[in-house]
Amino acid sequence: METANDVVGEIRERADEVGVRVWLHATDLDGSRRVDVDGDEPVVSASVFKVPVAVELARQGVAGQVDLSERITYVAGTGTDSPYGLATYRHDVTISWHDLAVLMIGVSDNVATDLVVERIGLPAVAALLADLGFTHTAVPYDCAGMFECLGPDVTPEFFAGLSREELLELPILQPALTCRTTAEESTRLLGMVWRDEAAPAEACADVQYWLGHQVWPHRLRSGFREDGIRVSGKTGTLPLVRNEVGVVEYPDGGRYAVAVFTEAFDTRMQAPERDAFIGFAAARAISWLRA
Repeated sequence: METANDVVGEIRERADEVGVRVWLHATDLDGSRRVDVDGDEPVVSASVFKVPVAVELARQGVAGQVDLSERITYVAGTGTDSPYGLATYRHDVTISWHDLAVLMIGVSDNVATDLVVERIGLPAVAALLADLGFTHTAVPYDCAGMFECLGPDVTPEFFAGLSREELLELPILQPALTCRTTAEESTRLLGMVWRDEAAPAEACADVQYWLGHQVWPHRLRSGFREDGIRVSGKTGTLPLVRNEVGVVEYPDGGRYAVAVFTEAFDTRMQAPERDAFIGFAAARAISWLRA
């Protein structure tokens, strides 16, 4: 009979083939089965930190601290740099806090994220994580704050000129100095959201809605192509780093949280096999959970 250790060995072997270090945790949300690959080690969250931000925004919405239907106006050309979303807009736009969360999760919009963080406050996110019992997950910065640690005028070309060793010395790639979590705590938070334990049920429903509208198909979702399977997730990307956490729901009612964090052995940015590895590893782990 195949064991969890067999699955872990296969995942590690594939990780070596595609050139990444892997941290993974997968769990049955309605059972006790687990697959773990160094799931308790702190890792760089990258944009996965937007999940606890979303939970706190939704919680404040239900508590009446934030009116999620309230509109604010974003002035085009201002705010945090981002390859997607509001940073690409040519014209001012008026948008609600709820729809900013759609952009924050759906396309990992850094401008939307930092507007939300400014509204709810980083101390509130820290308090939420503490109240929920998370000791390794922390959100000390918003998107702008992470990159401000590197100095002014940081551009993509800055990263392209660095070796892997030089990149790993940057604060944004050291878990102790940036937004961080573990694979196990990531799946635990998702499980609490799906079981309405992280916040009131209405708030958890909002977070599920936002995660369900994440658009990227090349990582987690690439491992689940069958009709009827619902994948909700959040990616995270930095030089060397490709991550995704999410929940996979089957037509038979099975629900599984999975978190896959990776760190590349080289500095190539164009490496689609490493994106696909996340889908492979998640699918392999969940197939064992369902066996």
